[in-house]
Amino acid sequence: MAAGVDKNPQEALIQKMQTLEQNMQQVEAQKQQLHAQLLEIDNAVKELETASEAYKILNAVMVKTDPKKFKAELQEKQEQLKVHVSLLEKQEKKMSEKTEQLRQEVLGNLKKE
Repeated sequence: MAAGVDKNPQEALIQKMQTLEQNMQQVEAQKQQLHAQLLEIDNAVKELETASEAYKILNAVMVKTDPKKFKAELQEKQEQLKVHVSLLEKQEKKMSEKTEQLRQEVLGNLKKE
């Protein structure tokens, strides 16, 4: 009977760990999307280095724009994305540490049984 009582906290720890791992997968997917956007922006900035004219899409309408201004806008967006990636990496690290802590706790509890 005592083993059944011990299982509930153990199961709760395992559930928390699984939830954290799922959240880490979601964060990783977000990071991948942001890295893809960063790559696109990097390529666009390189193209704008030599462009004499540029166009951007605003609400499904293509509008001619100054290449230098557009490049500056893209670089600003690029910096914002880098900050977002950095925040996601910090979040991912915290979740990973918490997951490892829970894993050690679960293993410790299993060794006690």
